[in-house]
Amino acid sequence: MEEKKSKWKDCQNRLFRIISIGAIADTTSKAYDIVSVVALALNLLVSYCMTFDELNRFMPVFTWIEAITVFFFAVDFFLRLITSECLFPQIPPGHAAVKYITSFNGIIDLLSFVPYYIPVYTPTGAAAFRLLRVARIFRLFRINAYFDSLNVIGEVLMQKRKQLMSSVFLILTLMLASSLVLYGLEHDAQPDVYKNAFSGFWWAASAILTIGYGDVAPVTLAGQIVSIFICFLGVGLVAIPTGIISAGFVEQYQKLKRFSDYGVEANIRFIEIRVKPNDSW
Repeated sequence: MEEKKSKWKDCQNRLFRIISIGAIADTTSKAYDIVSVVALALNLLVSYCMTFDELNRFMPVFTWIEAITVFFFAVDFFLRLITSECLFPQIPPGHAAVKYITSFNGIIDLLSFVPYYIPVYTPTGAAAFRLLRVARIFRLFRINAYFDSLNVIGEVLMQKRKQLMSSVFLILTLMLASSLVLYGLEHDAQPDVYKNAFSGFWWAASAILTIGYGDVAPVTLAGQIVSIFICFLGVGLVAIPTGIISAGFVEQYQKLKRFSDYGVEANIRFIEIRVKPNDSW
């Protein structure tokens, strides 16, 4: 019994290594990574192609590709489910499976294939479940783990999240203030356009974010003068998140370059791991 349990544990660990991001020396794991990316790319490409009437003659091919890639998503989900205790070794196996299913990646993995099969048994709900297939596009976030350049984006956003949230708060505050001011100045002149404060909020959003649809615009002199100042403030505030992200990219790439240069000189490789409080190792 112990021997069978040990063999299953070894098999489980091997499966976990294969479906996780592959090491350089692990050919099987690298091959699985490539297949995962190709399957996702094909599935999304086919999903777009199936909406073109001009490509209807290729519909049988698209249908087969979709069926094969969705089946791969289903297999991938169940492999990750049975190896979830390797992903969360600090909690019991049953709890690890539940934690994976309820995680962001688990929910996206589940929605990648379940809506495809449910309409087979409930044809009347096919249209509703077809909308849930859009969730597959969120699997693109998993590609971040395969490419360092994409991974940097996530690192920068995580590191600068407080500054970004502060800048977003400032922008929203300016938009709220602008909407109330414009409503007060323009309501009497344009009661049908500026019916409530939200009408002014729509103008503030389109003006500050430089969209400028023009469907809601001030006509009074006071409203136009105030709008000029609001637009100037908006340009400055909207530029703040851009500057934060740009500075974050520069810092991150300089950090990676320093590590890379030092690693080449010392003939060593650097890896990054996230350690939680009271980590088991």
